[in-house]
Amino acid sequence: MPGPGPHLMYAMSSGVALTTITNGRFTPHHTLIYTINAFFGPDIGSFSEWAGSIIGPSAEQLGSAITDYIHHPFFYIFILGFPLCVFYSWVSKVLIQRKILDSVSGENGHSSVYTWILSTGWWKNRAPVNPDAVIVVGILCKLLIGGFIYINRVKPLKLIRKQSHQSFKLILFTATLYCLWCASQIYLVNPRRPAVGEEADLGVLVFLAIYLFLPHSFCVMSMNAKEHDAEQLPV
Repeated sequence: MPGPGPHLMYAMSSGVALTTITNGRFTPHHTLIYTINAFFGPDIGSFSEWAGSIIGPSAEQLGSAITDYIHHPFFYIFILGFPLCVFYSWVSKVLIQRKILDSVSGENGHSSVYTWILSTGWWKNRAPVNPDAVIVVGILCKLLIGGFIYINRVKPLKLIRKQSHQSFKLILFTATLYCLWCASQIYLVNPRRPAVGEEADLGVLVFLAIYLFLPHSFCVMSMNAKEHDAEQLPV
């Protein structure tokens, strides 16, 4: 495990990268908080031991005891991890009540969105293994991997950006077919069947598309906006 120096450096590097690709929307303020939070983890136990050694022997012994318990993959969860989660939750609630933050989906984990995601899984009993599900999912996974290899190795384009666009179209096409398969088993077949074992693949894919891939796509588009505008200018 690296020390606090690498923690701070790779967190700050990630923050600066996010600032670059979002064209400043991920501000230096965000990067600073992100970097400081990367230090405040299990390594805080080692820091407490060092700080105690400066104050005196008694403080050093206390810091050493703190290190033994905090710098532990299991104890840290209960000593700092869980209390910090409760604290962050309380702060978020206060900020939402004061209209500093907005909440459009209700309490975390109890919104209609999360309920729907869970509902696309199988919870009645152990899900049966349907041969047609294995075949369909297998074909789609082979399509994804084989198509990616074809685009990037068998018939590579000269421009990396065009290869990326083709790969993105492949992912989008495969994800659409995957979602259609899951939706057909959940909403069209009567009685409904587990689309992919017990997994909530339909809900997860839709969730990732909206809250992960779409925002990151906007970030990439904002990074290339000036270059794209320059290509549209008349000569």
